[in-house]
Amino acid sequence: MKRLAIALACTVGTFAVQADIFYDNARVRSAEPQYENITVPRDECRNEWVTDSQRVSSGTPNFGGVVLGALAGGVVGNQVGRGNGGREAATALGALVGALAGDRIAGRNNRYEQVQEAPRQVTRCQTVNDVQARLTGYRVAYDYRGQTYTTLMREDPGPSLQVRVSVDPVGPAMY
Repeated sequence: MKRLAIALACTVGTFAVQADIFYDNARVRSAEPQYENITVPRDECRNEWVTDSQRVSSGTPNFGGVVLGALAGGVVGNQVGRGNGGREAATALGALVGALAGDRIAGRNNRYEQVQEAPRQVTRCQTVNDVQARLTGYRVAYDYRGQTYTTLMREDPGPSLQVRVSVDPVGPAMY
C-alpha cells in the first residue's frame, strides 16, 4: 500500500513540474490570404421571338352532301343489283360509298387547312457555373525568439501575434 501511495505522489509531482505555460507576443513577418475556388450555379435567361406553325381545320361535316351522296349511291346500287338479296346488298353498298363521296365532294369547299404563324416571345434559360475565389484564411509567418514559424489563421492577426509558450524539461524527471 505504501508503494502505491509513493508511486501516485511521484506521478502527480512529475506532471505538475512538466507543464509550465505562459503567453508572449511574436512579430508577424507576413500574412498571405489563402483562397479556394468554388463553383456557384446561376440561371442565365434570354428572350427570343419564335414563330409556331399551326394547322387549322375549319368547317364541320356537310350533312347535305352525305345525304345526297347516299341517295345517289343507293339509286345506282339498286339499278345494278340482281335478285332480291343482291339488290338490297348493292343498294346498301351504293349508299355507303355515295355518302363517303358526297361528304368528300361537299367538304372541299367548306374544310380547308391553313398554316397560321403566330409569333410569340419565349424565355429560354440555362444554368451557368461561375467560378469564384473565396477567402478561406491567412498563412501567417511569425518570428519568436529568433525562430520563424508558420500557421493558418482565420483572420489577419496584424503586426503582432499572441503565442502560447509551453516549457517542458528535456531530461527524465528526478521524482
